[in-house]
Amino acid sequence: MNATQLFLGVIFSSIGLGYFLYGKKQKLTVPFVVGLVLMVFPYFIESNVLLSGIGILLSIIPYFLRF
Repeated sequence: MNATQLFLGVIFSSIGLGYFLYGKKQKLTVPFVVGLVLMVFPYFIESNVLLSGIGILLSIIPYFLRF
């Protein structure tokens, strides 16, 4: 694990925490699940490019899927 992976993990986990709390408070499934996934997935991805791509993709999903 290098500094870039650590930084990206903190950024995407912070976004995930925000989505998680929002989804829990509003009782919305999509932000809740995306928040959980954003908080966990950085532990399993080692490529910086893949980590960034998946993180950005997951971060914009709640904008398009509003359930």
